[in-house]
Amino acid sequence: MAQIDIKNFMQENFKIEDFTHLNWSGTFQDYLDIVSEDPRVARNSFQRVHDMIMSFGTSNYTEYKKDIVRYHFFDDPINNGKDAVFGIDVHLMKFVNFFKAASAGYGTEKRVLLLHGPVGSAKSSIARNLKQGLEHYSKTDDGRMFTFEWYDQEESDILGGQKLFPSPMHEEPFKLIPVEVRKQFLDNLNKGRKDGEVKINIKGEVNPADRYILNQYMMKYDGDWMKVMENHIRVKRLLLSEKDRIGIGTFQPKDEKNQDSTELTGDINYRKIALYGSDSDPRAFNFDGEFNIANRGIVEFIEMLKLDVAFLYDLLGASQEQSIKPKKFSQTDIDEVILGHTNEPEFRKLQSNEFMEALRDRTVKIDVPYITRLDQEVKIYQKDFNGDTIPHMHIAPHTLDVASMWAILTRLEEPKKADLTKLQKLKLYNGKTLPGYNEDNVKELRKEAIREGLDGISPRYIQDKISNSLVKNSHAGCLNPFMVFNELESGLKHHGLISSPDQLDHFREMLAVTRQEYEDIVKNDVQKAISVDETAIQTLCANYIDHVKAYTQKEKIRNKYSGKLEDADERFLRSIEEKIDIPESRKDDFRREIMNYIGALAIEGKQFDYKMNERLHRALELKLFEDQKDSIKLTTIISNVVDKATQEKIDVIKTRLIKNFGYCEICSTDALNFVASIFAKGDSIKS
Repeated sequence: MAQIDIKNFMQENFKIEDFTHLNWSGTFQDYLDIVSEDPRVARNSFQRVHDMIMSFGTSNYTEYKKDIVRYHFFDDPINNGKDAVFGIDVHLMKFVNFFKAASAGYGTEKRVLLLHGPVGSAKSSIARNLKQGLEHYSKTDDGRMFTFEWYDQEESDILGGQKLFPSPMHEEPFKLIPVEVRKQFLDNLNKGRKDGEVKINIKGEVNPADRYILNQYMMKYDGDWMKVMENHIRVKRLLLSEKDRIGIGTFQPKDEKNQDSTELTGDINYRKIALYGSDSDPRAFNFDGEFNIANRGIVEFIEMLKLDVAFLYDLLGASQEQSIKPKKFSQTDIDEVILGHTNEPEFRKLQSNEFMEALRDRTVKIDVPYITRLDQEVKIYQKDFNGDTIPHMHIAPHTLDVASMWAILTRLEEPKKADLTKLQKLKLYNGKTLPGYNEDNVKELRKEAIREGLDGISPRYIQDKISNSLVKNSHAGCLNPFMVFNELESGLKHHGLISSPDQLDHFREMLAVTRQEYEDIVKNDVQKAISVDETAIQTLCANYIDHVKAYTQKEKIRNKYSGKLEDADERFLRSIEEKIDIPESRKDDFRREIMNYIGALAIEGKQFDYKMNERLHRALELKLFEDQKDSIKLTTIISNVVDKATQEKIDVIKTRLIKNFGYCEICSTDALNFVASIFAKGDSIKS
């Protein structure tokens, strides 16, 4: 084991000046100077959250003719993507717009933000991102914020026999400015700031404990507010921390018998009553409820609608009035984001409960559905299962793709168009093109599917089953789709969220569809590996173009063996065109399209390449595969007798699968054996 000199290590990696910077303290005037220079320091919680999200940048893209913004904050750069949220950018745009409106004071700052969606749809991930993001942001210069503490040179009765008394709800220092002079103070502070620039605003008063101490010191100094500030107020940097319960709170429903509303708004400290002489003295009160400690930041309500009705009433005042009612004290102002999340059954219960109409009216619901786009779903599992997280195990190509494919198929609604299958719908959503469907059609498909993404298999189930497959097959060295298929299917029997036999049958049917799709995919890989010979494809393409030219221009073509002039070889042309399902009636159109395209390129001084036409490229690959598979004798793989020449050709194919398609020695052998077994059964290659 390497030896570490801890002193040198800490000197190099732990900077004392960084610690000092983050733990700055100064006078009230020092704070005023900081705010005058950078008004953002005095932002409210909604403005801070919005600026924090925007600080990570955005990117734009278009999907179905709609401009969509991707907020990079949701890639979770703080934790290297651990809680990244994919595939629901439209809903995240609504989420960010809530904060944009709240930060401008348009009314949503007086609402509870409720994330609603099925289990495992990233509601908790979004909440964690927000909380961890705020922690991180408060440690940056752009996100810095401040609070204050009371101090006295000697142990003071006003401070309860202490020299220090931190603001129990880490209040904004400007709240200490008397209400009667605030407007004039703000007018002076904001003077000269143009429209659109950050303007400082102060809402509410300090909590009862700070209010009591301020009043006591004002009496001591005969109303000289400046003496109170100079002698007893120390402004300090505020670093938000969920673990330290500073500015970030989390509330989770528990047994109703062991829970009351003091967990939200604080409770009397009975040990201090003897010191202060009364339970009505605010210094004898613990401002440690979730609403108290989350002041200036955010409070998360886990499964919010499972809360007892008494707690929900507390939410009404906290959201609409932005104040809470601690026991025995007056309304206390708060500045915090209230974020809840819930599942669909609980939300339906809220909708049907007429007594909760007031809460519904104060709630902004943001849907967080399951992903319905394949390439986005795959990202979830690539994040968890890759070479870094499981270095001892190779994951065969398409393994995560087919697991994602099945998950999405269970979430999609049956297309209303009779000529469209669920699998085709999945491919359209993923950006593929199908004859007769354009972006407007796909947009219409999404609109007509009202519940799409609110039902089906959750990502958690997929993650669990992939993990099980890795454990069960750890000896194999490579995880392939069949191992995952088996685990996905066997787990359905005990899946707690399957509510009916029909649903179970549907999930199994979609699994069969996915298996068939994988069969086509792996056959396609082997086809490409066999026909990847560039020179052979180019030769075949040149031959095809020569015959097409002769056919369309009614010319003869010279036979390269006999030297005689002959008509274009119709059988040869059709053997290629049939591979991509071009009917006899359309062959002339297809051939003319090819020649017109080549002619247009020639005018521009460009040369035709078979890769320029995707359909022709695929047809040539399939034709070459058909010509070569018999010479390779692929079906002999499943027998134990393979001659040396065939084995050499098979080894070349395996090398191509490994080099070009991401296979390893194990899964390339599995893929070849599987495709060979299909040929042995007499199956034909599908395009």
